[in-house]
Amino acid sequence: MTKIVQIKQTRIQREKRLLIQKAALQVFSEFGLRGATLDKIAKACGLTKPNILYYYSSKDEIYAEVLQSLLEEWIRPLKDISENGDPLKEILKYVQKKLTMSKTKKQESKLFATEILHGAPLTQNILAGSLKETVDDKVKLLNKWISEEKIAPVDPYHLIFSIWSMTQHYADFDVQVYSLLNTKKRSRIFQDAEDFLLTFFTRCLKQD
Repeated sequence: MTKIVQIKQTRIQREKRLLIQKAALQVFSEFGLRGATLDKIAKACGLTKPNILYYYSSKDEIYAEVLQSLLEEWIRPLKDISENGDPLKEILKYVQKKLTMSKTKKQESKLFATEILHGAPLTQNILAGSLKETVDDKVKLLNKWISEEKIAPVDPYHLIFSIWSMTQHYADFDVQVYSLLNTKKRSRIFQDAEDFLLTFFTRCLKQD
């Protein structure tokens, strides 16, 4: 497993690394880890291969850092579910955030899905660490809301899995969605999806 070593960086170094990461995301999303090369990443960000190797020791190191950054961003909306808010509103807000990420971060969603489909070779430590800790924490909160009869009794883990699958589908399988709906109007598709998902989860979770 590739280990990311945190070293204090100058502003220029941070900017270059972010430039490389952005280009690498594009290349990895299009070609996958095996099909991506340092030459393709260098071309995508307008640098030379030696420039890339000045900041990163290998393609795997770039991939691991891109995925770590992505997973941290992916986990954040789940962490934002507040115990102090209205339970149903907090969950629906999470659904909206996840759907928005599918709309605006299609490449990131597909890259993460590809990593999982390949057995998560470079993210197992994060899945078993920070992601699991966050999910377990929110499951406790959902169970608390259920016991207080603030939301309907459902399996909290499968509720979270359902939100992930029903929102990220629009990014990971966008070609299928557009083909079946016979349209490329992304804004209309995502508005319809949001209307449906908010209604669906409201009916699923609202106490009678």
